Amino acid sequence: MPSLAKFLSDAPGHDERAAEWLQLLVGDWNLISDLMRADLVLWVQREGEAVAVAHCRPSTGSTVYYEDPVGGRATAESNPDLLALLTGQTDSAPVRRVQREGREAELFMVPVRKDGRTIAVVTVESPLPTSAPSESESRFTEMGRRLLRMVAAGAFPIAGAPIPPRRGAPRVVDGIVELDDQGVVLWASPNALSAFHRFGVAGEMVGTTLAELSTAVLQSRAPVDESLPLVLMGRAAWRSDMQARGGTLSLRAVPLTQGGVRTGAIVLVRDVTELRRRERELMTKDATIREVHHRVKNNLQTVAALLRLQSRRMTSPEARAALTEAMRRVSTIALVHESLLQGSEEAVFFDEVIDRCLRLAVDAASASVRRVDAEPIDGAPQVEVRTERIGKAGTVNAEEATPLALVVTELVTNAVEHGLATTGGTLTVRSERTGSHLVIQIEDDGIGMGDAKPTGLGTNIASTLVQGELGGTLTWDSMPEGGTRATLDVYLDPITV
Repeated sequence: MPSLAKFLSDAPGHDERAAEWLQLLVGDWNLISDLMRADLVLWVQREGEAVAVAHCRPSTGSTVYYEDPVGGRATAESNPDLLALLTGQTDSAPVRRVQREGREAELFMVPVRKDGRTIAVVTVESPLPTSAPSESESRFTEMGRRLLRMVAAGAFPIAGAPIPPRRGAPRVVDGIVELDDQGVVLWASPNALSAFHRFGVAGEMVGTTLAELSTAVLQSRAPVDESLPLVLMGRAAWRSDMQARGGTLSLRAVPLTQGGVRTGAIVLVRDVTELRRRERELMTKDATIREVHHRVKNNLQTVAALLRLQSRRMTSPEARAALTEAMRRVSTIALVHESLLQGSEEAVFFDEVIDRCLRLAVDAASASVRRVDAEPIDGAPQVEVRTERIGKAGTVNAEEATPLALVVTELVTNAVEHGLATTGGTLTVRSERTGSHLVIQIEDDGIGMGDAKPTGLGTNIASTLVQGELGGTLTWDSMPEGGTRATLDVYLDPITV
């Protein structure tokens, strides 16, 4: 059975507004399922039959379905009440008993309406009770039935009331408070009473405005969400956090309406103190890591600047070239730390690093070389070097990004200084990523290396990093049309979140 979204979009006569409404219902109907302690099955009409397209099990009671009913079909002969509701021939269907998984269950049906027409039917199925319901169970059932009446009236899910996507959303089992239309507490579940009592709300809650009770214990120095009063009064279908006594309560209000008039509200409550503490710790650690990368980047840029100043004072060409190469390598490492500042994970989008390595290598080359888009130096003959990047290297772990960036920079620099310094031409970096396997080829169409093998400090550094740090291979070969190709072949570690 395809997903609900795909099934609805592929169905003949697809109604986008109706499909969106059903998606919203399925995204929030666990509240009804938990209150009713019943399985909910969503049925839509297709080709004269009723098709089950979604199913929700309760977390407050036992399910009547061992096997998922999604994909099941019903006809006018097998279930005439269901088809009559779907086709709008009737507005209600009688409660009846059915056999589910070898035991009896109670079933009734609720039409799902949107814009005044029936677009689906929800069947509510629960095991037959073995004893008289408790006060909590009776309250839960009554609140669930009020929500089902809103479903039948096209008032639930509540349009235009998005739920903020924060973790720790409260559910019925966490705690629930029933309010009247003035925000006065009519009833509170034992878990809700315990949650508010831990936060300093002492004494009886029933008969008192929830907003007044909560205001007395709010931390005066902590910022208060602007939506909190509306949530505490049950006037807005929203979520908000309340901080008191060093802890945090997550609250969600669901206004109850009848005939378009608000008649009360349900407020779900959950103690999320530990969850918010862990989130704050993660945010603090993330900020600390970013600050470390920022300071390391600044320090490396300072070292590179010092090396640049020192190289200018050197009278020996060899010493000046050695300091310039050291400056370039330090700047490459600084690029990686700067890239780590941009993301939320300890990983680097390596294609951006390659682009910056290309610019750095060409700009740091000898005075006879310049990029195509760079301004020429007056009085100095220069050859033009074009750079291009083909393919994608993807995201790389921070531990592997530094040696990988150094290797790419060394190979690009070698290609510019030894292959293109006298003739100019095109420098190409090709990347091919398949899972953890990464192949990077640095190609130039310069004079080529002939039969000679690359030597020098930069080549030795690149080979050592590839073999020792990356566990890969590095090879060189001459291209048939002229020029040199260096191939880096490595298997990267998977990125963990």
